[in-house]
Amino acid sequence: MRITWGIALVACVAFLSRAAADDDFKAEDGYTNLFNGKDLTGWRYYKEKLDGKTETADKRFTVEKGIIVANEGKGIKDLFTVQDYPKDFHLKLEFRASLKSDSGVYIRSSGDQLQVRDYIRRNERKQLKKFKNDDWNELDITVKGGKVTTSVNGKGLTAKDVLELTVKDGKPAAVLNGSPVEVSSIQVSVQSVAKCLCNGEFLEDMPVKQKTGGIGLQAETGKFEFRKIRVKELP
Repeated sequence: MRITWGIALVACVAFLSRAAADDDFKAEDGYTNLFNGKDLTGWRYYKEKLDGKTETADKRFTVEKGIIVANEGKGIKDLFTVQDYPKDFHLKLEFRASLKSDSGVYIRSSGDQLQVRDYIRRNERKQLKKFKNDDWNELDITVKGGKVTTSVNGKGLTAKDVLELTVKDGKPAAVLNGSPVEVSSIQVSVQSVAKCLCNGEFLEDMPVKQKTGGIGLQAETGKFEFRKIRVKELP
């Protein structure tokens, strides 16, 4: 009986130590915590004020043991930082996805969203060899402006694509990966791009159209958890 109580005590101490570690997370030098581990101070939920609160009125977002939980419910709901980020920045956080759940991280308001999901069990992002089911995965997003992006028929080109544009007798012609395309279908712009990594593996280079706005988390399908959310503005 004494041995049993001893094991239970050790387990209890370990659990409390893990919870305290999440609550007291310290960001790296130069980074600012966007989540204090205790409540939703510094975040906004539509017109609802959240300073000092541990949940939104509809309970779609709750704070539990140093974690922001995005709960499943009716419709898509979004949580944003009060502060906007017009400058280049580096965002780091950890997420844990329940079975086949679907969420997202917004870059500068609701216009630009990285789909964050239970990738492997949804048969998506098969390049992610380090993704951990039912465990914490690190998301690393670097947003930098002044990037030239090119798309054809609304689809962004990657480093593997070859687009050739020629002008002969005053008439332009374009060839993409060996096949002709309409010149009018080509769009070239200079804007910010978010380089997104998951556990150090490449996710995508996401164009960011918004010039400013907050960082956001999404509640959509299934239970999704976020923690250790921090940001560093870049020079």
